[in-house]
Amino acid sequence: MAPHDDPGDPDDTSVGPVSPLEQALHAARALVLADLAAREVAEADVVSLVEESVAHRRWWVEQWPEGARFVAGLIAQDVQDALLERYGRWPLCPVCGSGDPHALEVEPELGPDPHWVCHLAGVKVAAVGSLGGAAST
Repeated sequence: MAPHDDPGDPDDTSVGPVSPLEQALHAARALVLADLAAREVAEADVVSLVEESVAHRRWWVEQWPEGARFVAGLIAQDVQDALLERYGRWPLCPVCGSGDPHALEVEPELGPDPHWVCHLAGVKVAAVGSLGGAAST
């Protein structure tokens, strides 16, 4: 056994396998952070909103493991709701050039493969995590 393989070795910094639950939460966190960064709102206080949602959804997915595939859309919605309460609508629709500014919505509300959708134009704008590829206003 090599010294770094000794489970009692205090210098061992290897991490064991990551559970599917944690993988889903980390992936969802990364997707939402990518959208926030793409729209230049990934400030520390906003990132804290993501962390709060991840903590809340961790409990939720522990109670319903089959829901792990839905967690990205739920975290996106949680952050969107928290931003609305504190700062206003996010993310603003890049599709509609006229009329009142409005936010995109996550669809499906509870399902896999969540997308940001403009209900006024009736179009999918981008997958959650891909707002950087959508034109911004």
